[in-house]
Amino acid sequence: MIAKSYLYGGAAALALILAGCDVERAPSGDTAATDTTEVETAAVDEAALAENPLLQDWDTPYGVPPFAEIADEDYLPAIDFAIAELQAEIAAIADNEEDPTFENTIVALDKAGGMLSQVALVFSNITNTDTNDTLADLETQIWPKVTAVQNEINFNETLFARVKAVHDAAPTLTDLDEQDLRLIELTYRGFERAGATQSPEVKEQVAAINEEISSLTTQFAQNLLASTKAFKLEITDEAELVGLSEDFKAALKEGDTWTLTVDRSVYETFMTQSENRDLRAQMFDGYRLRANSGEFDNGPIAIKLAQLRAERAELLGYPTHAAYTLEYNMARTPETVENFLVRVWEPGLAQAKAERDEMQAMIGDEFTFAGHDWWHYSEKVRQDKYAFDDNVLKPYFELSAVREGAWTMAERLFNVTLEDVDIDGWNPVVTSYDVKDAETGEHLGLFMMDMYARDSKRGGAWMSSYRNSTNYDDADEVRPIITNNLNLITPAGDGPTLMRFDEVETFFHEFGHGLHGLLTQIKYSNFSGVDGPRDYTEFPAQILEHWAGAPEMLAEYALHYETGEAIPLELIEKMREASNHNQGFRTTEFIAASLLDLAWHNLSHDEAMAITDARAFEQEVLAGYGLIEEIEPRYRSQYFSHIFAGGYSSGYYAYLWSEILDADGFTAFREAGDIWDAELAARLKLWVYESGGLRPADELYRNFRGSDPTIEPLLRIRGFETGEEGEG
Repeated sequence: MIAKSYLYGGAAALALILAGCDVERAPSGDTAATDTTEVETAAVDEAALAENPLLQDWDTPYGVPPFAEIADEDYLPAIDFAIAELQAEIAAIADNEEDPTFENTIVALDKAGGMLSQVALVFSNITNTDTNDTLADLETQIWPKVTAVQNEINFNETLFARVKAVHDAAPTLTDLDEQDLRLIELTYRGFERAGATQSPEVKEQVAAINEEISSLTTQFAQNLLASTKAFKLEITDEAELVGLSEDFKAALKEGDTWTLTVDRSVYETFMTQSENRDLRAQMFDGYRLRANSGEFDNGPIAIKLAQLRAERAELLGYPTHAAYTLEYNMARTPETVENFLVRVWEPGLAQAKAERDEMQAMIGDEFTFAGHDWWHYSEKVRQDKYAFDDNVLKPYFELSAVREGAWTMAERLFNVTLEDVDIDGWNPVVTSYDVKDAETGEHLGLFMMDMYARDSKRGGAWMSSYRNSTNYDDADEVRPIITNNLNLITPAGDGPTLMRFDEVETFFHEFGHGLHGLLTQIKYSNFSGVDGPRDYTEFPAQILEHWAGAPEMLAEYALHYETGEAIPLELIEKMREASNHNQGFRTTEFIAASLLDLAWHNLSHDEAMAITDARAFEQEVLAGYGLIEEIEPRYRSQYFSHIFAGGYSSGYYAYLWSEILDADGFTAFREAGDIWDAELAARLKLWVYESGGLRPADELYRNFRGSDPTIEPLLRIRGFETGEEGEG
């Protein structure tokens, strides 16, 4: 997942802090306002501002934020100051008496807001990794301010007139290169999609909707975090933990108590290992009923967000929010997305039913199989069918060895190196790496990793940035500061961090996002790094998961943490044979969530206004597609933060769509007979990891692959029939 942050300048950067790719505060396009809107800022103490570490030029290694010097009370005055500075920059562009040009309008916009980007990026990242009650309260104050200033920009008629003048003249500007012309195109498109061409009345309505959405997405995220952290099962009798591995039990133990939480790593490990069916049921309900009732109930917020998004889409001339969101995605339309999902859903659901029946046969008449049994009995079936125990694998996947494997992959594919550097991060567990071109030694960026779960950190795994890349004049290039976050279980004492293989795949996935941000050769922040449509930006992450499990790669990095022995070939073969085990379940739970997302956001405004019960709507949608009761969607509505607190609304399908690309793309390496094929790797680096949003996503993919992708490799990899001649 990505949590890219953006505004104009230092950013096209706030638009994407707001637009977000996973955890940001409002969906893409949620940025608009009227000329008359003015952001209110608090009175400032000039002396205090002069000392505010967020507003300084950071004389630190690699320009990282001086985390130890930043206090919670520094954020709000810094945001207010930076907003005022941005407003002055925008006024200077809009009121420029010279005729609008590429440099004085389009490039000036890309540069504007550098200070606000600097402050907002720190605030956004820290509230995701080390939040507290004060920061949670500040989120409710800061994000509406940031939304409002973006509104001011998008609905500044004088500014837009200058942008339009340059856009209309673009065909005659023969001295501009491809990146310059793309910046003009995307800048104009951003204004147009935000509503700059609409009437004053519509602009005012859209602005109000945007600000309400910003507040609600923040509240949704805070409710989910609070609800997740509130659930704890404290076990004092070790006999109740039957089935749990010793290293897992040690990680859960504090004094004489073992504490179970619904953080994803703990939840999945417990549900897989535990023989205690009653506890599994409690954990299952604890996980799926998060933010479902009481003071943290997200159901009403989900309904309101769907209604507001549908209303805004209608105001902007689209039938639904999904139609608006998908306009420039690879899929283009909600109908295409639904047809694609159903094509994979049907064989996936059929296989899931067969998996359920197989597990019930193993149980016999002792009890009726239920949803809280799936993880545990699926593992039992896998061990029975393949003589394969995931716990046998974990000693070969120690975090430092996995990291070195990823570094090796990056060097062999993309000719880059990562060297440890001593940097003071936002938390003591953070590690940092200088990323360099292996041939020239050129610094490409700083990569920072935060691998462990804690109560102050949001769940899941994601990539983000503290600084975006720009290179306006080739004289003062700014390289990115990129972060990866996982939520691994902290080992007991000085023990090793042993990973399940799915966690290894997640590590490679997020590293792929990281490389997409680090290797960029785009000079404008508007479309550098991980820029692109949602159903494409997961591709650079997902394709690297194939290297994580490639036998020739495993032989290099999957080393036993005690003996240094490489993973035995027979274990690799068992991994391969078992790779599609439980694929029906994994496919069904994912597509159920994707269809649920599409259903929420493919409503007309009138249809959205008719919804009064989020759970009832969810059940009706999923029953319509035939979801079996033993499977929950990967995310139920009240904790579906991707779509209600992040940037994936109408876009959760993107992971599976991108899987078409990654399956087809990795097939190219297999067809070449070498997963390190130099020519393919060079094209992958040039057209995917370095090119950001330089061209439409389908064109970037074709430049790498040499052809359009096909769905057959995805179906084959998942073990489903493809309909190809001679198969099935």
